[in-house]
Amino acid sequence: MTPQKVAVNVLLLTASLLAAFPLFWMISMSFMPPAESNAFPARLIPHHPTLSNYAILFARQNMGRFVINSLLISSLAAGLSLVFNVTAGYAFAKLKFAGRDKLFQALLAALVIPGQLVMLPLFFELKLLGLLNSYAGVVVPFIASLFGIFLVRQYALSLPDEMLQAARVDGASEWQVFRRIVLPNLMPIMATLGVFTFLTAWNDFLWPLIVLSDDYKYTLPLAIASLSQEHVQDAGMVMAGATVTIAPVILLFLALQRHYVRGLLSGSVKG
Repeated sequence: MTPQKVAVNVLLLTASLLAAFPLFWMISMSFMPPAESNAFPARLIPHHPTLSNYAILFARQNMGRFVINSLLISSLAAGLSLVFNVTAGYAFAKLKFAGRDKLFQALLAALVIPGQLVMLPLFFELKLLGLLNSYAGVVVPFIASLFGIFLVRQYALSLPDEMLQAARVDGASEWQVFRRIVLPNLMPIMATLGVFTFLTAWNDFLWPLIVLSDDYKYTLPLAIASLSQEHVQDAGMVMAGATVTIAPVILLFLALQRHYVRGLLSGSVKG
C-alpha cells in the first residue's frame, strides 16, 4: 500500500472516529446512574453500568407509547409517500399527457420554496378539515413531496421505452405494465425513497409540535424535548431516551443501506 493510500485511510478512520464519538458517549451515558452521568469531569465509560434509566423510561415516562406513535406515523408516511410519489414520478417520466413538461417545470420551481413558508396555510387547511391533533394531520405533508416525485421521475427515465411498448403490444394494460414491469425495476429507488421518508418523518420535530396538542400522541422527538426539560439534571435518562430514538432508524438504514445507496447513485443522476 502506497504512503498516499495509508494517509487517506488514516484520515478517513480519524474522521469516522470523531463522527462516531458523540454516538458512543451518548450510549455510554445512558447506562450510567445519575451520580456518574452528572460527574465532573465527565466519564466516558460507566463504572457501575445500570439499566435503570431504560426501566424508568418505559415504566414511568410512557416511552413505549411514544415509540408506537413514531412507528405508526413514520410507517404511514413512508407507505403513502411510495404510493403517490412513485405513480406521479412514473407518469412524468413515461406517460404523455397535455402540459406534462410545463407542470413538471413548475414543480421544479417550487422546490426552491422553503417548507416553513407553507406550514401556516397547511395548518389552516388541516384545521378546516378537522385533522389537527391527529396522526393523519402529521402524515399529510409526507404523502406527496416534490423531491420524491423528482427522484422517482429521474430514475424512471432510465427504463427503456421499447420494453414498455413491447408489453403494450402484447396486450398488457397500463396497470399491468406498471405493476409487472415498472415496479420491479423501480425497487432500488423505492427503497431509497421509503427510507428517506421514514427517517424524515421519524426525526421531524417542528411539524408534530405544531399539529399535536395531546401528550399521549407525541412522537419521540417531542417526548425527548419534554424529557430534557423535566429531567435537566439527569443526563443519563435523557441519553437513554435519545438512544431509544436513534436505535430503530440506525437499524433500518443498515438493513437497507445497499438499496438506499444504489438508488441514489444509479437513479438520481439519470435523465
